[in-house]
Amino acid sequence: MTERTTDTTTGEATIQRAVLAGPDEEGLSKALAGQGIEIERVEGIPSREALKNAGITECSLFVLTDIEEATAIPIAKECNPDLQVVIYARRSLPEFASRQTDLMVDPDLLGPVVVAEELAA
Repeated sequence: MTERTTDTTTGEATIQRAVLAGPDEEGLSKALAGQGIEIERVEGIPSREALKNAGITECSLFVLTDIEEATAIPIAKECNPDLQVVIYARRSLPEFASRQTDLMVDPDLLGPVVVAEELAA
């Protein structure tokens, strides 16, 4: 199943896309893909170049699983101001990045399938 949304400007169906940066030990990328969301992974440091190469400007969702890379959040938002930012990690997010984050989820509280279902809805 491919999750399709409608572009409010053109009325055309679009495929929901996400960029995931950080380790994926919980299997969130697989759960998101199971909901029909196309996933691009950023391996290594999520720099501006790496995020752009992953398609951050064309996606609707940025998922970060490594709090140590929180500086990627303002970079991602600068590249795509309409981006929904989701943190899927056990540790707290630094204050500077929390203002630009839409959702913070602890994997111990919600599993990847539940999170993916909510993000795809």
